[in-house]
Amino acid sequence: MLRENTRVVKIGDRYIGGNNPILIQSMTNTKTKDVEATVNQILELEKYGCDIIRVAVLDMNDAIAIADIKKRIHIPLVADIHFDPELAIQAIKSGVDKIRLNPGNIQNKEKIVEIVNLCKEKDIPIRIGVNSGSLPKGMELNAKNMILAAKSHINILEELGFYNIVLSLKASNIKLAKEAYLLASKEFNYPLHVGITEAGTDFKGLITSSIGLSEILNQGIGNTIRVSLTADPILEVKAAKDILKELGLKNNIPTLTSCPTCGRTQINLIPIAKEIEEYLYTVNKDIHVAVMGCIVNGPGEAKEADLGIAGGKGEALIFSKGKAIKKIKESDIISELKKEIDKF
Repeated sequence: MLRENTRVVKIGDRYIGGNNPILIQSMTNTKTKDVEATVNQILELEKYGCDIIRVAVLDMNDAIAIADIKKRIHIPLVADIHFDPELAIQAIKSGVDKIRLNPGNIQNKEKIVEIVNLCKEKDIPIRIGVNSGSLPKGMELNAKNMILAAKSHINILEELGFYNIVLSLKASNIKLAKEAYLLASKEFNYPLHVGITEAGTDFKGLITSSIGLSEILNQGIGNTIRVSLTADPILEVKAAKDILKELGLKNNIPTLTSCPTCGRTQINLIPIAKEIEEYLYTVNKDIHVAVMGCIVNGPGEAKEADLGIAGGKGEALIFSKGKAIKKIKESDIISELKKEIDKF
């Protein structure tokens, strides 16, 4: 489901809005000025399917570091900046692909003009982000006021003839986020970056984000997404891929079927399933793999998948396209199944 009525915005070498697919975004949790740590984390996120990465810019050293980071990564880089216009100016000069900045939080109007002119010159979009926890003082928290806050920031840019804008209206409350994004989709024609902010740790956050993002995306709303977790950013990317796949919004993502295990299982299935699942997140193929523990449902499920194993006593059968191709020892299941996935 794509929002064809939004403007198209270019971020680095990627396009969002219009007929373009929904892209996955995450954010590093390293210190941006630590170039080595930040680059290593971004490269790992790339491997798992991250499309756009955001870094926090707290000081001038962070802004300057963007130039070195950009040389070593392969996906668009977004600078997250609050209040200080000089950091935005330096980030742009360092080659950033997008700025996350609320112009209404900058008091110096001349600096806003300078930022906008630099963004025009270099074709850099600005994301305006309104969070439920950062509404102007005295403003009651509700979806309509989130829209008003967004509009106040947007007006500043539009009055300067700047329309290269992405918008987000995140909330930790699913109902509020859904209502805000629905109103935004009717009010603005800018691409929307969607997420449930401060969703929680890897367990609760995954549940909250899955429910909230699915409800928003199923309305045809959203051009980029982030699953915000108090956890390793790789989990954010993995969760986003699964959400988009299950909603039919992203292709070339593997599917894993695995049984819950019971007393019939005679191989140590859980670590096998986890390792194969982890491996599949780095595979860019539309492939269905089944990891089944016993002979009751195992052969049937494995046959339904492109590849699969059905466990026996200390051994397993590997199936390919419904046919048993080999019997292997339990100790060889992971390596043999990975080889079959690579060959598929």
